[in-house]
Amino acid sequence: MQLSEHFSYEELTYTDHRIFDNTPTDTELNNLVRLAEFLEVVRSVLDDRAVLINSAFRSKAVNDSVGSKDTSQHRTGCAADIRVPGITPDEVVKAIIASDLDYDQVIREFDRWTHVSIPLDGAKPRKTALIIDKTGTRPYA
Repeated sequence: MQLSEHFSYEELTYTDHRIFDNTPTDTELNNLVRLAEFLEVVRSVLDDRAVLINSAFRSKAVNDSVGSKDTSQHRTGCAADIRVPGITPDEVVKAIIASDLDYDQVIREFDRWTHVSIPLDGAKPRKTALIIDKTGTRPYA
């Protein structure tokens, strides 16, 4: 099922941890639709380059299995870890920060992917930019 022109339900709920159910609730699915629409705008900010999804929605079981916190925005369907062929994660972060996008968080993670998130429906975007790597977490500068 397509959630937007370029993003499907299957790719936004895909997990290698197939022993766990990764089916979103109706509220989480609504968030995934909003996330897919947001990712379409990210594509346009990046000159319509393909945006590849590493991870998006995670059920509690999947989230626990990857060692993530219950507060992760992946749990609500509001976050995706992405890669953009031909563009570094740093360039993706800079482009998102420079845009008018109402992102909640943008994080350069380990120089391998970019975490992007939207706020919960009705919440104000925090527009937080961070770097996470082997030295820890710090503001994006």
